[in-house]
Amino acid sequence: MTTNPDNQQQSFFLNMGPQHPSTHGVLRVLLEMDGEYVRDAEPVIGYGHRMQEKLGESRTWKGFMPYTARLDYIGALPCSHGFIGLIERMTGIEAPPRAEYIRVITSELNRIASHLLWLGAFLLDLGAFTPIMYTFDDREQILDILEDVTGSRLTYCYFRVGGVSRDIDEPFVEKTHAFIRRLRSRFKLYEDLVTGNIIFIKRVQDIVQFTPDMAMRYGVTGPILRSTGICYDIRKNEPYSVYPEFDFEIPVGETGDCLEVYRVRMREMEQSLRIIEQALDRLPQGPVLAKTPRQLKLPQGDASFAVETARGELSYYLISDGGETPYRLKIRTPSFSNLSLLSELTRNVLLSDLVMVLGTLDLVIPEIDR
Repeated sequence: MTTNPDNQQQSFFLNMGPQHPSTHGVLRVLLEMDGEYVRDAEPVIGYGHRMQEKLGESRTWKGFMPYTARLDYIGALPCSHGFIGLIERMTGIEAPPRAEYIRVITSELNRIASHLLWLGAFLLDLGAFTPIMYTFDDREQILDILEDVTGSRLTYCYFRVGGVSRDIDEPFVEKTHAFIRRLRSRFKLYEDLVTGNIIFIKRVQDIVQFTPDMAMRYGVTGPILRSTGICYDIRKNEPYSVYPEFDFEIPVGETGDCLEVYRVRMREMEQSLRIIEQALDRLPQGPVLAKTPRQLKLPQGDASFAVETARGELSYYLISDGGETPYRLKIRTPSFSNLSLLSELTRNVLLSDLVMVLGTLDLVIPEIDR
């Protein structure tokens, strides 16, 4: 607590977390408060640190594969896609076209599942209980589809160097087409329930503003960046896999407030459906796994690989000395950069609005404490 010369209270400090429902993980935010207004918000990380980078340096690339899904357990497949892409870039191995299509289909399904979970949890943080029942209902349909081919519902280890571990079958294709039709029909429901809800609009509009300058200074990516009007998406700007073969748009906002971030994420789900539909219609025949040496060692040198996850840019940088384990593995995660702007963004907002901003950032804490 701080006081002025007249011994009148000016501010006090408040811990938000590390166990708090709206942080969705063990994140602590040290708040300096002036009544109900936030003077400063300092994120304190490290409560869930699992040493993922060091684990990557003490295990072979194959032994580290399951850990990639633990970075962002809500959208695990794009994380695995990035690491597999890195290993394939270093070794020169190419996955068959069918495998690349399957990677895109499953990654985009996982992206939608992540956005649906965010939507339900975000509105729950704001006090609206009903939407999460609908979003989780839709998300369960995706998890059923992915479970059939990957064997998991959350932390997947499905991608392999040179392809994927298992081919998709006709029932998978039929279920995915049925889900596409289902979710497209549900967008009208979300429009009526949330997007056009005047209570929701007044709650999230013009409270805080993400700006292009702020995004550039903190390295913000993903829907947060695109809500400010900057059209940057790794799938388009630095394309990988077979994304250049598909016709899709990158949703971009204008105002940069929390309402605009919401709109961008909703439109991203529509574009993901568009990508999946094209991939299913053009799915090539052939193998799903290339032949690779039984003992695959990484050559001496370094390489990097970046992918677009549900939260933004995820990149791996690996240095190899030719041994069985990497000399250095650096992981750049979007949640860490996006969280960094919290202090500047939330000065002089109400405590209840801080909860809204945290929800808008869509943080996954293990991705921060890596």
